[in-house]
Amino acid sequence: MPVMISTASGDQTYSGLWRARLGCALRTALACTIVGCITLYGPEPLRLLLSYPAFSYVTTILIVSEATLGDALRGFWHVIYATVQVLIPYALSLWLIGPARFTKELAAVAVALTAFMVALPESTPLLCKRLAFGQTVIVYVGTVAKGAQTGRAFMHPIHVASSAALGALASILAMLFPFPRLAYCEVRRACRLYAENASKRLSLILEALSAQDTTAAQELISQEKCLSKIGLKLLRSVKDNLGGMAWERPQIKFLTPNLKDLGEKLQAMEIPMRGMEIALSVCPDFPIGVIDEGFKQVLQSSKAQIGPKLEHVKCLLPFDATMAPDGKVETSEKPIWITKTTIFENLPALFLLYCMEFLKDDSPNVPNLESTPKLNSEESKESRGSFRRALSSLIIRPTSSRNFVFAFKCSISLGLAVLFGLIYNKENGYWSGLTIAISFVTGRQATFTVANARVQGTAMGSIYGILCLFLFRRFLDMRFLPLLPWIIFTSFLIHSRTYGQAGAFSAATGALLILGRKDYGPPTEFAIARVTEATIGLICFIAVELLSNPSRAATLAETELLKSMKLFGDCVENIFLRPQQKSASASSRVLREKQYQLKCHVKEFEKFIAEAEMEPNFWFVPFNGGCYRKLLGSFLTVVNLLHFVAYKIEFVSEASERLGGDLEELLKQVNNDLELFKKAVIYSMSRLEEASTTTILQESKKELQTENLSNDIEIGKSTSETEFRHLDEDTENMLQHLEEVVDKIYSCEGTEKLKRQMCLCLTGLGFCIHSLAREAKDIEKDFKEVIKRENPSFFDQA
Repeated sequence: MPVMISTASGDQTYSGLWRARLGCALRTALACTIVGCITLYGPEPLRLLLSYPAFSYVTTILIVSEATLGDALRGFWHVIYATVQVLIPYALSLWLIGPARFTKELAAVAVALTAFMVALPESTPLLCKRLAFGQTVIVYVGTVAKGAQTGRAFMHPIHVASSAALGALASILAMLFPFPRLAYCEVRRACRLYAENASKRLSLILEALSAQDTTAAQELISQEKCLSKIGLKLLRSVKDNLGGMAWERPQIKFLTPNLKDLGEKLQAMEIPMRGMEIALSVCPDFPIGVIDEGFKQVLQSSKAQIGPKLEHVKCLLPFDATMAPDGKVETSEKPIWITKTTIFENLPALFLLYCMEFLKDDSPNVPNLESTPKLNSEESKESRGSFRRALSSLIIRPTSSRNFVFAFKCSISLGLAVLFGLIYNKENGYWSGLTIAISFVTGRQATFTVANARVQGTAMGSIYGILCLFLFRRFLDMRFLPLLPWIIFTSFLIHSRTYGQAGAFSAATGALLILGRKDYGPPTEFAIARVTEATIGLICFIAVELLSNPSRAATLAETELLKSMKLFGDCVENIFLRPQQKSASASSRVLREKQYQLKCHVKEFEKFIAEAEMEPNFWFVPFNGGCYRKLLGSFLTVVNLLHFVAYKIEFVSEASERLGGDLEELLKQVNNDLELFKKAVIYSMSRLEEASTTTILQESKKELQTENLSNDIEIGKSTSETEFRHLDEDTENMLQHLEEVVDKIYSCEGTEKLKRQMCLCLTGLGFCIHSLAREAKDIEKDFKEVIKRENPSFFDQA
């Protein structure tokens, strides 16, 4: 039964996820135990050298969380690079000013300048910047706190660097015991799970297509969607571990050379799978009329040919490798005769069949739809040797304005946090700056949510540490033991929606600083001082974030929505069926570029929606997350459909030249229908973009009032309704002309395989255009709902 298959798959996946997270938590606990044993019970000279165990714990937490051996090796390099970045300006400032003359104000200025120089190079990884920020805060605050001790001041960077190196070494050792956690093994496991996931999704899709009633089909579709989310996470795991795998390459001799190419192929495999999901989601009723025994046989034959491809993924073989399947795969090249009575009614089923053909096709004619010039440059950079890539990060390249803002934000935040932290408490002034030093991200983040999670995490960890000290007051030498379950707990807390990585790191650090150190004074006083200092730092962080990013996430989400609508219109404008292959290739290339731009903006749109849902409303209108999520779903569908459209218009032009006949005239009629479709969609998107401004809203209101429309007022209703009324007619006309082309194809010269591919490609194009028209209408409807929610008085007065 499909339900049992899906449930078993889900149980297996979640049990594997539980084991993976538990393994990461135990390795984190092991790394912290190594640091604690050395700093608490090591030889006296070594403990004097490692005089900042707090930063050892911070370094360990930053590196080891869900890391592999390659990530730990990369983290060790980041520690070295961060130390060099901090040591040179510190030595220069100490030589110019002198440790005895270092005041709070000078320390804050020095921290701000060093932070700016560290953050400015765009090539420096974020983890390296965070480690450098932390070292900067410690060395300058330590100089102010103990400025009279000149020799001690000159030793500060040595102590800090040694403490950071200990954290990095502990992370590497934790990745090696009890057995190495290799990025290669993680990629191999994720590929195997993805192959199994894709196979089960394919089975569910075919069962849903053959279902005899709508209820059973919807249940199968729901199960497939759950597996689809798991599949996307597995693909993300493959992508995330490729960087760590590059650092393991010098040590791992059995690394599969084609593994990176396999990761790209997995991304390409997901595209037709998404197309099948779209096709099933728009099927009106079940059973589907075109699904007869012959159609089922073709589907099963295609599935059998996809099977060996998935087996290659499990075995980490390239898709073109020779691998004999267990049994003979029966293939059928018999054409599926598509008549006028079936093409219009069964577009989803025919498009699903096209997606299966697309999935099993390993022809070089099938482009890598995920590749772009930008991505290719990143991949070529990743393919170089790990040490060479590390050295390349030392080169300071021209920085963008966005990175300049990031550097300015880090500089001012850390400078103010250190200044006010030292004013409040000189001895514990580290924590105001160190709290936010490990919090920076290059893009936007939900500022209030992250700050709230950090405060709560710091308080929870500190209270836990105080309670454990109280319970173990007679056995202080064993106080490190209660840290282990807490570290495991906080490792799982990383995946919490409430606390996330920020809250989990703060909770772990809060307990480690109390239970994992000694000789820092009364624990309760230290905990109160640290929470206060952390609050000071977070207040500075929030203030600078608000000044540097005054726009709310809700406003930015609306801006990205408008940009996405404009790009949607630009993409539609570049859909052509050219009779010449050369011009068709040019049109397809332009469409791919526009589609990639739309994809990037939709990703930003999704990120801003998530941030807007978490940010407080204050005195603003509550964010309408439901409508924005609907719009996001429509745009994600549009992005996926445009993948296929770009390929189809190029293939149809190429195949029409090879088939000859009178196809050129018929395709011109289809192209004329496309022009009408494009006109309606482009007008709708441009009208909605204009209607988002207050001026246009007022003009629309007057216009609608003069036309005496009903109380159910919609922006641009008369014109856009007329356009969309014609849009349905134009789409139907285009499908009818496509039917004529399909009928004509089988009378042309050419192989049966080419004719079959041409028919499937044309019916797929018809489905995509029909679906794009539907999504355009949904976008218009949901956008109007957004405007109604955000401007209720306008519509009430109208």
